[in-house]
Amino acid sequence: MEGEPTRIMLAVNESTIKGYPNASISSRKAFEWTLQKIVRSNTSGFKLLFLHVQVPDEDGFDDMDSVYASPEDFKNLRNRDRARGLHLLEFFVERCHAIGVGCEAWIKKGDPKEVICHEVKRVQPDFLVVGCRGLGPFQRVFVGTVSEFCVKHAECPVITIKRSAEETPQDPVDD
Repeated sequence: MEGEPTRIMLAVNESTIKGYPNASISSRKAFEWTLQKIVRSNTSGFKLLFLHVQVPDEDGFDDMDSVYASPEDFKNLRNRDRARGLHLLEFFVERCHAIGVGCEAWIKKGDPKEVICHEVKRVQPDFLVVGCRGLGPFQRVFVGTVSEFCVKHAECPVITIKRSAEETPQDPVDD
């Protein structure tokens, strides 16, 4: 379709080191790489689609041992999680607007690898860009990687962007 912008989906997540609303090292790296290497100065030729997948805490209480809660407490927790996700996406959306790149952003809940592949099927971007921590084979066995799953299962081309060595925290699982 001539004249239609190329639609690039970027899966983004929060920093495991700094928490919300800070983007992970890998997400920021994938976003910056996309702007520098793909979009460049052709801001009208692309539309960035930001997906943030929140992993629901099974009991909803972020690893607290025990809590007595009312239905209102659970509603407040859901609202808090949504607000955190929106603040994370705000970083990317504000940057796109500042440089004139069209974008959309949304939040889903679930297993990131499954949700990302489902959203790719639903939205049908031209390609997907995901950050990659660059874990070794031993760490991948225990941690698993969303990027590897997406490369194998997403129904579009996938570009993975690794962090540089100087961006890698002391514990490479951190992001």
